[in-house]
Amino acid sequence: MDSPRLSREAAIECSPQRKPWVYCAAIKSPVGAQETVLDSPELMSVEPDLPTSAPPKPKRSMSRTQKILFFTTGWLIVLMPFLFWWNTWFGRHLSDQQMTEYLHDEKKPRHIQHALVQLGDRMSHSDANAKQWYPDLVRQSTNPVEEVRNTDAWVMGQDTSGPGFHDALLKMLQDSSPMVRGNAALSLIRFGDATGRPQIVALLQPAQITAPSAGKIVDADRAGTAIHQGGLIAKLSPSGSSTPVEIRSPIPGRIRSVVSTGANLSTGAEVAVIDPGTDQAWEALRALYLVGQPEDLPAIRPYERDVPDVSNDVRQQAQETEKAIQTRSK
Repeated sequence: MDSPRLSREAAIECSPQRKPWVYCAAIKSPVGAQETVLDSPELMSVEPDLPTSAPPKPKRSMSRTQKILFFTTGWLIVLMPFLFWWNTWFGRHLSDQQMTEYLHDEKKPRHIQHALVQLGDRMSHSDANAKQWYPDLVRQSTNPVEEVRNTDAWVMGQDTSGPGFHDALLKMLQDSSPMVRGNAALSLIRFGDATGRPQIVALLQPAQITAPSAGKIVDADRAGTAIHQGGLIAKLSPSGSSTPVEIRSPIPGRIRSVVSTGANLSTGAEVAVIDPGTDQAWEALRALYLVGQPEDLPAIRPYERDVPDVSNDVRQQAQETEKAIQTRSK
């Protein structure tokens, strides 16, 4: 008797009694041929050929030394800018001993400036202890560094009773720096002295910078750029010399105009025009509110215009200053 035929579409399952490694196979014959399920004796002891993969490599962790170096580097990146800022910030409080040391540190002008700013703050708060350094203020009025003299002129205006302050400020009206002259004139207003009124009016006027010698402009800044006192405006290559001369701004403000790179200039030719900064103009207008004269109005009125370069505070102060001058002249 023939064996029963299995349907071609029938599912072939392994017997539940078979062990897990028993291989079940379907022998598929050509169409019409008999299909049977066989237990292959050769395969019964063979396990399925499953894909294998290499064990994952353990992640390499940082050593303790590397972690310390990494942390130290990150800490220094944060710490160094802070220390630089802390050591150069004039708002940092100085002890009395540091004040004396800084005021006599001629090798570090920024130390002198720091002490002057701190001394000015004490004077503005009527600190009687500040008077011990008043002789140093008079001495610093002739310091060779412009920034020191500029700060000193402002500080001496904080106490009109300081011995020698008035005379020192009068002499500073002849200083070579327009900013020193201007600050000395502003401080003299506190003494009730309007001798420096021309210097105050000059603070409202643009600074015209000329070429110190004939030569060619090899580099120049752009018009409209804000610039600080001492900021670089252009470089001039003098005729017959390969070393360029740096031309810097004597005042803080904004570049109104500047010659282009490649321009050939003669001695005394205009290099740039600098408009005064907002703070400088505002302080000058406040002083002229008290001592200004009708002949000063041409320098004041440009600040009354509604233009982007003039702030609302400066514009309002200019208007008030003109009103005060007009009232006094009646």
